[in-house]
Amino acid sequence: MIPWLPEEAIFPSLDKALAEPNGLLAAGGDLSPQRLLAAYRRGIFPWYSAGDPILWWSPDPRMVLVPDELKISRSLAKTLRNAKYEVRLDSAFSAVIRACAGKPREGQAGTWITREMQDAYRELHRLGYAHSVETWIDDKLAGGLYGIAMGRAFFGESMFADQRDASKIALAHLCAHLKQRGFGIIDCQMETSHLASLGARPISRRDFAMRLDELCARNDSPGHWPAAAIDGHFRRRP
Repeated sequence: MIPWLPEEAIFPSLDKALAEPNGLLAAGGDLSPQRLLAAYRRGIFPWYSAGDPILWWSPDPRMVLVPDELKISRSLAKTLRNAKYEVRLDSAFSAVIRACAGKPREGQAGTWITREMQDAYRELHRLGYAHSVETWIDDKLAGGLYGIAMGRAFFGESMFADQRDASKIALAHLCAHLKQRGFGIIDCQMETSHLASLGARPISRRDFAMRLDELCARNDSPGHWPAAAIDGHFRRRP
């Protein structure tokens, strides 16, 4: 039986998560900043459909990407050297999460990024925990991603692309940005072949929780990332 969460922002032990389906741990609660941050800090995230109770998950294994292990294909490397795009941070968070919610997903009839979820993550962005990485082409938002930063861990939530490789450009620059800031891990949540092709790999839930204990030990003050265009040093220098 799935535990129903109390009013306090607390969760059951991770070893209570069901093996099937995909580490379901608990139901109920809310999407307050306090509960969401407590969840991410322990390796738990919300995922549910509109009209259903909030469901909380902790998969085993967990898919993660170490920032300096990103695999860049030859075609992506060529795209990254192209000067016809710009990458910005936190300049259009609402537009990114809205685009992620509206993008059709293979095998999904709707979106798990409900209006309630969007509002919750916008509040985390306002508080300086949620961030967006955006690819701009011809001064238009062409792709991007968003997620949560705590300590030296980044919890990826979703990405979208309206132009080829636009989300991968954002991911490559995110990895470069996180390396500069000393981040040790990007949480990718579920294991997929697409993520594996980019260099992500599965680790046990136990190892993931231990990594979070290490990486989130420092409670750096949250804050918005600089919105100005960033340079991931992928372009050729003259």
